[in-house]
Amino acid sequence: MSVWEYLYNGFLVALQWQNLIYAFVGVLIGTAVGVLPGIGPMSGVALLIPVTSTLTAGSSAEEAAASAIILLAGVYYGAMYGGSTTSILLNTPGESSSVVTTLDGYQMARQGRAGAALSIAAIGSFVAGIVSLVALVFLAEPLSNLALKFGPAEYFSLMVLGLCAVSGLAGHSMTKALIMTVFGLLLGTIGVDNVSGVARFTFDSPVLYQGLEFLTIAVGLFALGEVFKAILEKEKNEGTIAKVGKIYPSKQDLKQSAAPIARGSLLGFFIGVLPGAGATLASFFSYMMEKRISRHPEKFGKGAIEGVAAPESANNAASGGAMIPMLTLGIPGSGTTAILMGALIMYNVQPGPLLFDEHPQVAWGLIASMFIGNLMLLILNMPLVKIFAKIIDTPSKYLLPIIIAISFFGVYAVQVNTFDLFLLIVCGLMGYLLAKNDFPLAPLVLGLVLGPMIENNMRRALTATGGDWSIFVTHPISLLFLVIAACWILIPLILKWRGKKVLVNEEG
Repeated sequence: MSVWEYLYNGFLVALQWQNLIYAFVGVLIGTAVGVLPGIGPMSGVALLIPVTSTLTAGSSAEEAAASAIILLAGVYYGAMYGGSTTSILLNTPGESSSVVTTLDGYQMARQGRAGAALSIAAIGSFVAGIVSLVALVFLAEPLSNLALKFGPAEYFSLMVLGLCAVSGLAGHSMTKALIMTVFGLLLGTIGVDNVSGVARFTFDSPVLYQGLEFLTIAVGLFALGEVFKAILEKEKNEGTIAKVGKIYPSKQDLKQSAAPIARGSLLGFFIGVLPGAGATLASFFSYMMEKRISRHPEKFGKGAIEGVAAPESANNAASGGAMIPMLTLGIPGSGTTAILMGALIMYNVQPGPLLFDEHPQVAWGLIASMFIGNLMLLILNMPLVKIFAKIIDTPSKYLLPIIIAISFFGVYAVQVNTFDLFLLIVCGLMGYLLAKNDFPLAPLVLGLVLGPMIENNMRRALTATGGDWSIFVTHPISLLFLVIAACWILIPLILKWRGKKVLVNEEG
């Protein structure tokens, strides 16, 4: 079948009444998650994984997986839309990729142009979402066909590249990111080994024979971690919320924003495709590019609408771009796509080159639903901007008990095991302590998801060659991936070392 036939079949799945409801609920919750400072898309998606398993109970395995991923993906790109609201109105980013939006968005709000800034952010997000989806439609099949030619050695090296890419760009310290990656890989080894049948790190406890459940770890680290942070640090939203006046932008605003939106969409998409680069990097690059090519760079930081249009377009395009390596290669491009990948694996759907052949209903249903979801977001965000702005005022005493209840009931409903509830609390405390000390959580999740797959592919490669490790460097594609992985880690270290050396010489 052609791409158009696959996409048509995807729309047949996405337009089923229950999936339309899931898409709408997903983008609505996602927008709210983006608006609430501190929660972020990773926490929102992790929190709703157990909810999807109860909502889709009774459906066939394929239908349940399609509905669940449609809802979770809606939360993901909905949060990217919503993150701009607090950045513009409160000068507080809803999530990390909206940090750049505060520079000009809040200044526009102080000048009485909050409505125009929010509308341009919504329009830019919509255009960027469509651009990245069109690219996903046409790139998904060729990339899957290319990946089908990979052997276990190539897959092992590709997954190592994925880990190095995220570790190299996560947090302020590469050392801490690498520590978290290794910790995630170690957690992935707990349980009975599938090949030898040997129990590893179980301490003779039958409850650990199946290994640690991804769902419990993800919900604990992200959702419950934010709860502990809010309670222990007594977080409050301080600052004056700017008033939203006229909602729709003027013709001049649209004219000034058109080119930055187009450039931000393209740049964001290509950065998003790179494993580990993520939406935050895309928004920073996009902002810097606009400032560099602008005829009036002095306007930036003082309420330039281009400074809102470009980064908001870039971070939404990057979120769409990050879906490509996750769906076609089985390599999550960001922490949130790692959680989405873990959710698919929970439903016995393995992301990767065979996804589009074995589970076309899930893959193309998701892509089609993202077109529908982006349209829903534009319709929701433009007229309801003032309503979403009021979500910022939600008191913690109402919000935190809801998050705790969903976390506990959700994990117990899926696992039906009290051990997982204790593990959930431990992971929540660990999530808070690690984040407080600037240990990034995304590499841990990625290590946990990719660890078993890295091990399986390494074993398959070594079994085929009788234990000859040279297979990983004698296969050209495998060697290329390993060289890129090494460069991803070493180049920032070399640049940092050279920078320090130059500084010492100047001081000397």
